[in-house]
Amino acid sequence: MLISSAYAQAAAGAPDAAGSMMQFLPIVLMFVVLWFLMIRPQQKRAKEHQAMLDALAKGDEVVTGGGIAGRVVKIGESYVAVEIAEGVEIQVQKPAIALVLPKGTLKSL
Repeated sequence: MLISSAYAQAAAGAPDAAGSMMQFLPIVLMFVVLWFLMIRPQQKRAKEHQAMLDALAKGDEVVTGGGIAGRVVKIGESYVAVEIAEGVEIQVQKPAIALVLPKGTLKSL
C-alpha cells in the first residue's frame, strides 16, 4: 500500500554511434552556415582590398577611410603620400586607403 510498485527497466544497451553523430549535426550545420554567410565574404573582401593596395600606383586618385580624397604622390612600404590640395601632402597608412577613384574624378569635385 505505501510502497509503490517497482517497474523493471530494460538494461541500457551500447550507445548507438549514429545517434551520437546526429547530436552533433546541428552544430556542424550552424558552423557551415556561419562560414558561408560571415567568414567567407569577409575573407573575400580582405583579399580584394589587399589586391587594390598592391596595384596602387603614383597618380592614382584615392579616398581614405576618413573620407579625404587626393592623388597618390609617393608610395612607401607602409605609408602613402597623398596630395589633397596644391602643395599639401599628407602621409596615410596603406590600409587606410578605402577606394581608388576613376581618373579625373578629383577635377569634378
